[in-house]
Amino acid sequence: MEYFLLVLLVDFSQGWILKKLFLCFLIGCMCYGEKIGDIANVVGVRDNQLIGYGLVIGLNGTGDKTSSKFTMQSIANMLESMNVKVSPEDIKSKNVAAVMITTTLPAFARQGDKLDIQIASIGDAKSIEGGTLIMTSLSAVDGNIYAVAQGNVVLGNSQNALSGIISNGATVEKEVNYDIYNKNGLILSLKQTNFQNAIKVQNILNKTFGEGIAKAIDPRTIKILVPQNLSTIEFLALVQEVNVDYSNRDKIVIDEKSGTIVAGVDIVVHPVVVSSGDLTIKVTKEFLEEKDSQKLDNETLLNPNYNLISSNGRPTTISSVVRALQKMGIKPKTMISILSAMKQSGAISAEIEVL
Repeated sequence: MEYFLLVLLVDFSQGWILKKLFLCFLIGCMCYGEKIGDIANVVGVRDNQLIGYGLVIGLNGTGDKTSSKFTMQSIANMLESMNVKVSPEDIKSKNVAAVMITTTLPAFARQGDKLDIQIASIGDAKSIEGGTLIMTSLSAVDGNIYAVAQGNVVLGNSQNALSGIISNGATVEKEVNYDIYNKNGLILSLKQTNFQNAIKVQNILNKTFGEGIAKAIDPRTIKILVPQNLSTIEFLALVQEVNVDYSNRDKIVIDEKSGTIVAGVDIVVHPVVVSSGDLTIKVTKEFLEEKDSQKLDNETLLNPNYNLISSNGRPTTISSVVRALQKMGIKPKTMISILSAMKQSGAISAEIEVL
């Protein structure tokens, strides 16, 4: 992390307001790194998933067939709640579809707030386009109802006629209480487990707000105490803006369908020999004479006769290997297998994630 070196004369005798302004100024001078608000969450402050079962009505013969017994039973139950008693066997309508409704209840959502909802058919309907979802309760994993949904289904840009959305289709009825204002201490949870990052967050918070404010208790968790002269909300707002020299793990992301490979250009590939079918590839640091090799780029040389990938004594990177494999005409699936084999052998230390 780098800082601007500044010499300031500040009169703190005017009270804590000047101190806070000076503190905000110091935070703004941290010009490199990741904000703590981007790499860590406050434990307990989170979204909650809601789910419900309901009926979409008004379909033009594209609803569930009468063979969907749960749909017919749901229609009978709905009518009975309105003092209309009818047997499920007597219902022949194909204008109704049974659906599941899902949404996310944001942290600190209040009664009356609106939520977007997603709807998907669970029966044998042909389409739910143009239908209307009738009032449906949405509950969380604890079984309590937190929102009520209703509205007209819109397919949007989806080509799937069996799923849709309703913008602002749910209204929050019950709040998830989290008394953050009166808490003297909070817990930060890093999004990635890393001993060094936990210590870095601890040290920068203690340096910014004073010793003893933060304490890392494991590679993911940091306990923080709220200073007496700041409210919890003010303190968290400042904490989230603090920059820290954050270390990210190297990762190689591969989209198997498209063959797209995304990786850092400086991920090192150690010397290794990989055999895949009739193909044998060797990654080495040894120097290749120009007359015996084909120039691939400024760093990597590829010997077309032996599939020998070299970086002329410098560390070979994953970007060099991928370009070399592409020049050999290796297909994406085979390339994925080769990279995975390199990972298993220890030649690549970065994590590989296949989508």
